[in-house]
Amino acid sequence: MEAAGRLGHYIILLLLVVLSSVGSQQSGKQNGDHLCSTSDQYPVDCEDVCENGDEDSGPYVIYPAGPGIAVPVYCDMSTDSGKWTVIQRRFKNGTLGFYRGWNDYKIGFGRADGEYWLGLHYMYLLTLRNKYELRIDLGDFENNMTFARYSEFSISPYSLNPEEDGYTLHVDGFSDGGAGDSLSYHNGMKFSTYDSDRDVYLQNCAALFTSGFWYRACHLANLNGAYLPGAHLSLGSGIIWSQWRGLYYSLKTTEMKIRRQ
Repeated sequence: MEAAGRLGHYIILLLLVVLSSVGSQQSGKQNGDHLCSTSDQYPVDCEDVCENGDEDSGPYVIYPAGPGIAVPVYCDMSTDSGKWTVIQRRFKNGTLGFYRGWNDYKIGFGRADGEYWLGLHYMYLLTLRNKYELRIDLGDFENNMTFARYSEFSISPYSLNPEEDGYTLHVDGFSDGGAGDSLSYHNGMKFSTYDSDRDVYLQNCAALFTSGFWYRACHLANLNGAYLPGAHLSLGSGIIWSQWRGLYYSLKTTEMKIRRQ
């Protein structure tokens, strides 16, 4: 009788162990399914945003550094089949100043629902993960619009320390949308600000032209320049795209946007 009782006890224990094992497997499967199904809630760029079902242009949150860091951006879902992640945007009256130091240009500034600069560090992370093309949309004060396009865009693609490398610009594969090519001159250049002079000119180009950009000696494009109202008399000042409106005309609107190839 005592032996039968012990046998029954062992059977109950065995059943509990089996049930516990099955429960753990099911729980693990559910957790795995959960992680799998929610991974799309952390889009890396606007292409992921679109794949998640958001097809309207506007501000969204992306995670180029992983789920721990949310970064607001503007997604252009309408221009040329959409899915563009906007990395620079200017279209107002210059109330947001772009004459800033290294740290601001590194981490970004402004608002995704207005004017902004995404940040060199996030541009680097994006282009490290995927291959991107670049489109630059430009507008003047006479309501003319144009663009330039580059099939390759990346930041410090071969560097182990992009900040030490100066967040070097790599751009190639120009195709003309009417704007002409003003950016290839800056290919291979480090980013410069008034407090971090990395150009090849005797003076600090960023300080001379009150901006931050991939200056050489100094520029043919200066998209972060001071907001000036069109034609002026100061060589190279303002928001410049020299191959379109020259070095004595400051543009009204600019958008730099990237999309996966």
